[in-house]
Amino acid sequence: MTALPDLSPDELLRYSRHFPLSEVGVEGQKRLKAARVLLVGMGGLGSPLGLYLSAAGVGTLGLVDDDVVDASNLQRQVIHGTSDLGRPKLESARDRIADVNPHVQVVLHPTRLTSENALEILGDYDVVVDGTDNFPTRYLVNDACVLLGIPYVYGSILRFDGQVALFAAEDGPCYRCLFRDPPPPGLVPNCAEGGVIGVLPGIVGSLQALEVIKWIVGAGTSPVGKLHLLDALDLSLRTLTIDRDPECPVCGDDPTVTELIDYEAFCGVDAAGGHAEETGVPGITAAELARRLDDGESLTLIDVREPHEWEIANLGSRGARLVPQAGILNVADELRSGAGPVVVYCKSGGRSRAAAARLADAGVTDVLNLEGGILAWRDEVDPALAKY
Repeated sequence: MTALPDLSPDELLRYSRHFPLSEVGVEGQKRLKAARVLLVGMGGLGSPLGLYLSAAGVGTLGLVDDDVVDASNLQRQVIHGTSDLGRPKLESARDRIADVNPHVQVVLHPTRLTSENALEILGDYDVVVDGTDNFPTRYLVNDACVLLGIPYVYGSILRFDGQVALFAAEDGPCYRCLFRDPPPPGLVPNCAEGGVIGVLPGIVGSLQALEVIKWIVGAGTSPVGKLHLLDALDLSLRTLTIDRDPECPVCGDDPTVTELIDYEAFCGVDAAGGHAEETGVPGITAAELARRLDDGESLTLIDVREPHEWEIANLGSRGARLVPQAGILNVADELRSGAGPVVVYCKSGGRSRAAAARLADAGVTDVLNLEGGILAWRDEVDPALAKY
């Protein structure tokens, strides 16, 4: 067994409140210093994870992210501040962690985690923590950790609900034992679509940090095989027991997934973040839509996002109107009798594709989906449009 590192006089003082805890003590603190933990995503969950794991004395923190700080992040991503707007999240997080604890080594991975780089990046760490909010990355992290034999702490948040679990530990279940297949595209909204109370990622991320620390020092009851469900509205926490599935395609007795796959395709998501399922509805690019509008063509623009999204950014100046996706069939009769093509859009093209397909099934014969949604419009046509 590799010898544990010594603690400097400054570290002995800094972590002195840990030492009276028999579950931690000096040896546990040395284990924390020796540990290498990777945080995937430096957003809502990654913020408390970075702050509390560094404060606790985890010796090496790896950070994976390729995004920049945006104003809409600041409601919940507390590792970043107003002065960090426009900065890469990794740089903002690195500087904040260094201020919290200069004894922590921070390793930056300024990239999006993919099937091509996941094994190389994750393989250099003892524990992985998933702080993302999309299904392709969750399945990617799970499968990579199972293949590498590295446990990972899962967390998810939406609205007022949170989940925490430790997966891929030896003899324990993995994420696919619980969720073998991803939900149909568009069924589960992300935080931008469904919203999240700002304090929730602080609570769930702190619970993830607690599970990481307990795992490293060996404190408390084993977290393996437990899924914790938090309802923040009534402040209740339920724990479900999960058994390893011997028929799991990744960690089962006879696994069929023995290498990383295309997780966007597996989850039905295209490279732009939209839904990749075939609907038979033709698409239109933002540039083509702008050209046709500028030429004076009669087009009906329908925004199927939610009202709060419309308030942030919309194409109302181009004649668009808001019809949230759930009520799209309420306007089918009107659109069937209208003149000119109907163009449906959402944030990134997924929800609108499904809505356009429903309109087509209802007899609206000339309906198009704005590929890439309002994000593509901002990138290709109107950079001044608000980002969210």
